[in-house]
Amino acid sequence: MAENAASETGADPKPRPSGRPVLRIKPKCGGRFFAGAPWVYANELVLDRRAKALAPGSIVELQDSERTPLGVAAANTGSQIAVRLLDRDPAAEIDTDWLAGRLERAMRLRERLYDAPFYRLVHAEADGLPGVVIDRFGDALVIQPNAAWAEKLRTALLAALDKVVAPKAVLWSGSARARKLEGLEPETRLLKGALDAPIETPMNGATYLADLVGGQKTGLFFDQRPNQAFIAALAHGRSVLDVFCHVGGFSLAALAAGAESALAVDSSAPALALAQEGANRSGVAERFETRQGEAFETLRALKEEGRRFDIVVCDPPAFAPNKGALDAGLRAYGKTARLGAGLTAPGGIFCLCSCSQAVTSAMLEEAAARAFRGLRREARLLRRGGAGPDHPAHPALGETEYLKALCYAMD
Repeated sequence: MAENAASETGADPKPRPSGRPVLRIKPKCGGRFFAGAPWVYANELVLDRRAKALAPGSIVELQDSERTPLGVAAANTGSQIAVRLLDRDPAAEIDTDWLAGRLERAMRLRERLYDAPFYRLVHAEADGLPGVVIDRFGDALVIQPNAAWAEKLRTALLAALDKVVAPKAVLWSGSARARKLEGLEPETRLLKGALDAPIETPMNGATYLADLVGGQKTGLFFDQRPNQAFIAALAHGRSVLDVFCHVGGFSLAALAAGAESALAVDSSAPALALAQEGANRSGVAERFETRQGEAFETLRALKEEGRRFDIVVCDPPAFAPNKGALDAGLRAYGKTARLGAGLTAPGGIFCLCSCSQAVTSAMLEEAAARAFRGLRREARLLRRGGAGPDHPAHPALGETEYLKALCYAMD
């Protein structure tokens, strides 16, 4: 009877050699985990009172239903993703040295990919640090800690970064919506150094200004780098419309490649000011124009003005951040495609982007196709783009392939 009772508990009553509590996967559960994903959902675990009482971010041993150790994990039993696997070695010590090893591996890869230290250094699960994103801007780092374990090991993570990267400034940017799912409060503060001004960031031949403290996300979207390069290669001597431009991502790259002109549209005055300063420092200001306004209203206004552009890029925020918002999000992407493609000159290029995890490429293509049919425009899909290689995808987590960029040749 005692053995049967023990087998049903979520936190092992027997002391483990590591001293860690144990969480156990229920029989016939954890299919996604056993297929390679580093997550176990709360409803797949045996969660007794002791397991539920574990502090968010606790380091635990994960076991299967037969008590076989599966590895070391971070637990947050109050979250839907209750377990995030850290290491498949049950004896691994999750400390500064362990973190430094993961960071060193991530940095070696980026140094092979880029000749300057401006990139996403850590892309969460794909780099073995689940829920943690770190962007590098030269000597400055921005950390997005979207998992409770990172909060718990903040001091060790900072020490590991000092050991591997030796940054002069580190910003803890805890404002992402994913933190709410972990039960974490928003928190943004400077952990090291000073960030007194936007940082010049070279990319695709242009100079961008990244406001790490007051800008969106980490200040700049490195993920669009290859898609911006593709548009830039087609832009010489052409007119460009960059909608939802942030700090000028597509427009500055196009101008650096010889575009005749670029109009950058965004609702944020501070973002447009940074885009303008980026144009100044890139030496393309005389061909650059900004317009502040809500995107759909501005697109309609441009149509009424009779404007047409050789290249139109629409890179909106996530219209469908979760599956519950999928239908409304797809309608918004369709509307974006209809208005954006309607401003694309015959023979021009239209690019529609989505950073919504819930929206697949096929869904986005269908939304665009409906828009083209409504406009009675013929389109040829030239390229399906994704995030740059500093945003690697985890093979068992489709969620890590979130970015889609569809480029069409319009009649």
